[in-house]
Amino acid sequence: MKRFHAHISVNDLQANIEFYTGLFGQEPSKRKEDYAKWMLDDPRVNFAISSRGHRPGLNHLGFQAEDSTELKALKRLAEVASGGEVLDQPGASCCYAHSEKHWTMDPQGIAWEHFHTMSDSLEFGVDSHAEGKACCIPLAESGAAGACCVPQDGPATRGTCCG
Repeated sequence: MKRFHAHISVNDLQANIEFYTGLFGQEPSKRKEDYAKWMLDDPRVNFAISSRGHRPGLNHLGFQAEDSTELKALKRLAEVASGGEVLDQPGASCCYAHSEKHWTMDPQGIAWEHFHTMSDSLEFGVDSHAEGKACCIPLAESGAAGACCVPQDGPATRGTCCG
């Protein structure tokens, strides 16, 4: 069964951890110096926050798949919804996890991530698609297929991706 995913960029991680811990009535299931995640069961949500240099607010939305079969089904839906504009990111190391994933953009420019997590990672990852094993949030104006990414800190760039 899929789990809804929301990721919010924040300025003050500790203040937000306190807020969301109170709001959800439970401590984060994963907590790092720049990241926290709550795996909620009712409703089934993977809710994450990070202080990685992105603008505060909605970072991206998505669905976490239980297995590769669900991930493939989600990719087919993303391709239909986006007219084939999907950015694959196999072997990603992002958000302290090793995952298979892909991205697409909705008409408003909100990034949607579909992913299957295989294991934990000791590092957050880096915001660069060019290295192939990183966090990559595609930019609305570039389209997902020819995507560039939202870099960790600084303006978005085009080309190979994130400068």
